[in-house]
Order: sequence, then structure tokens, then C-alpha cells
Amino acid sequence: MAGSLGSKRSLRLLTRFLDSPSPHPSVLISSFSRSLQTLAYEEVPPPSSEDNSVAPTAFVLHGLLGSGRNWRSFSRSLASTLSTASPPSEWRMVLVDLRNHGQSAELGSFGPPHDMFNAAKDLADLVKSRGWAWPDAVIGHSLGGKVALQFAQSCARGDYGEFAACPRLLWVLDSVPGEVKLENSDGEVEKVLETLQSLPSTIPSRKWLVNHMLELGFSKSLAEWIGSNLKKSGDHETWAFNLEGAVQMFDSYRETSYWPLLEEPPKATEIAIVRADKSDRWDPDVIQRLERLSSPGRDRSEGKVSVHVLPNSGHWVHVDNPKGLLEIVAPKFMSI
Repeated sequence: MAGSLGSKRSLRLLTRFLDSPSPHPSVLISSFSRSLQTLAYEEVPPPSSEDNSVAPTAFVLHGLLGSGRNWRSFSRSLASTLSTASPPSEWRMVLVDLRNHGQSAELGSFGPPHDMFNAAKDLADLVKSRGWAWPDAVIGHSLGGKVALQFAQSCARGDYGEFAACPRLLWVLDSVPGEVKLENSDGEVEKVLETLQSLPSTIPSRKWLVNHMLELGFSKSLAEWIGSNLKKSGDHETWAFNLEGAVQMFDSYRETSYWPLLEEPPKATEIAIVRADKSDRWDPDVIQRLERLSSPGRDRSEGKVSVHVLPNSGHWVHVDNPKGLLEIVAPKFMSI
């Protein structure tokens, strides 16, 4: 196994499914964090408005083994761009830690099954518990993209009650909407997850983990990124995520298909798919099927699907080409 996880393949793993650390972790941000018994989240308020209650809201969902903080820099840039547009639009961004990830993993209030349905229901529970209006937009990357699709599907069929409103805009960032079949995958994500499961629950130190991963044949960059997901606990380190729960979420991500939702999107909702041009997860038949479903001339009131290609980017769209992603995403926000 170690031989098959050489530096190039290990790096490709990171660009397929795992989310990245924040591109600018040292940037001081004017947002605040709250932890709830539903989900932990971080809020980036509208740059030019003191009243968050009247601003439209976008939920931002990270990928596997990531957290909301991965999307701080992009979310602030998007909010700032919308605020300075003509006419200006003040948006509030809510960066969510999905169940088993980030600060939500510490809450211990999320029972199985750990699947897309329940991950999306957590978002609805967050809205209800805070007394918020339903989000106007949801942005989901990788695993978070399928959680976003499930959220829209459940809203549309009434799973969250008759007063739940579907988001008007759903961004699905480099996330294949159908099943991810094993024969179409090289199994690298599974190998990494199996390796993490084989490690002791308490890690002596970050240095020990990095060296251990290197001995198993992983690249230095991958080993160090895995090490960044540790947190101090007494005289040792533990994972910042619930590994077993995350594995179950990945299985659900791989097994769940949202093609029926794309074929009949909810009325008044646009589902916008972004494919990174250097991402290796997109099979030609999937690309062709999306292009057939794309309806750029259709009015959003009828429900529509749009497809966008992000140039010069691998799977980490918000890190590889944040400016290009902003240029694709912002105009859609301005139109609602």
C-alpha cells in the first residue's frame, strides 16, 4: 500500500476529496464563532451593515475532514465584493462545521446514521434553533456539495416542515452529483481513511504522526496536512474530527445520487455546479450528462441547473483559484 501512495498519488488524493486548510490562516477576521448543541458555526457579518437580521444569508459547507474555517478568506472576499458592487448587496455568511468535523465534533450530540440526510437535517435544526430565516443560498464544496443538494431536496419535499423555504441559489463546488463507484475510483481516499483508522486514538505528538505517515510512504505534504488536524489533549494529541463518523459520511457521500434532483430542480431554485478544470474526479459521461441538464436560458422561477468550469484549478477551488471562483459566484448572488 505504501508504494501505491507515493508523493504524486498522495497529493492527488488531497485534490480529490479532502478539504484544505485555510489559505491564509494568519489573517485576522472580523467575525465571531458560536457553538450550539445543533452545529458549531462561525459568522461573517455583512461588511457595511450593522443589522444582520435583515441581510440575506448564505451557508458555507466544507469538505471531508475540513471545517468552516477553511472558507473564511473566500467568504470574506465574497461578502466584500457583494457589498461594494453596484448596486451593493449586503450578505451574511455562516460557515458551518458539519457533524463529526471541527468544533461540531466536540459537541457529542449527533447520533447515527452519519449520512447526507442527517448532515443536511442538522442545518435545518440550526435554522430552527436560532430562529433564523431559511438561508437564501448554500455553498457546498466536495462532501459539503452533496450535503447542500440533500438540504435542497429535503426542503422541497417538506422534510423540514411546511414553512421551510428552499435556497434560491445552491452552489455545488467540484462535487460529482451521482454515485462515486469504486470502479471509477483509484481507492486513495479509502486507503488514507483505513490508515487513520489503524492509528491509536491518542497520538504521542504531531511530529510522531508525520514521521509515521512518512514511513508508510505518504508524501511529506500529505503527512503534514493530516498532522494539522490534531488538537492537544493533556500530554498527547487527538483528532479534531470524529474519524468513524467522518468515514460513514464519506460512504454516504459515495453512495448517494442526486441526479433526480438535478433533472427536476425545485421551483425558484438555481443549482449551479462548478467543475474545476484540473480536477480528476469528472468522468466524460458525467460531464456530458450535466451539460444536457444545463438550462442557461431558463428562468430561475421554474427551477434550473447551470454548469460552470473554473480554469487553472484542481479540487481545492478556493485555494487554487479564489479570484476565478469569485468571478463565477458573485454575479449569481447579485441577481437574487
